[in-house]
Amino acid sequence: MTEERNAIVRELSAPLAAGKGWMKFLGIVFIIQGVLVALSIVGILVAWLPIWIGVLLLQSAGSLEQAQASGDEAQFRRSMDKLRTYFVVLGVMALVGIAIAVMSMLFWGALFMTAISNFSF
Repeated sequence: MTEERNAIVRELSAPLAAGKGWMKFLGIVFIIQGVLVALSIVGILVAWLPIWIGVLLLQSAGSLEQAQASGDEAQFRRSMDKLRTYFVVLGVMALVGIAIAVMSMLFWGALFMTAISNFSF
């Protein structure tokens, strides 16, 4: 029974395990991005987000690698949990970015319309 479960875990983790190199690469890129963002004064406030995302990807890839090698179900679940958290954080960041962009467009549009309406020939 245990060998059968290990084989199932190996089979289920195979597609993601094939891309674990890209997960590690993106994890490192996010960490470097976070470090570079932290160099600015305002960036210090948000630099932890890309660093956290990078760490999540590296942890997920590591757990996935162990799950693929040993068929360990707990490692596979840990990897999927880290990957889920990665997507949730990235999704929240995207929503916040969209909201900021919309508010910025509304602000600058209102400012532009006010400037035009106050312009006299």
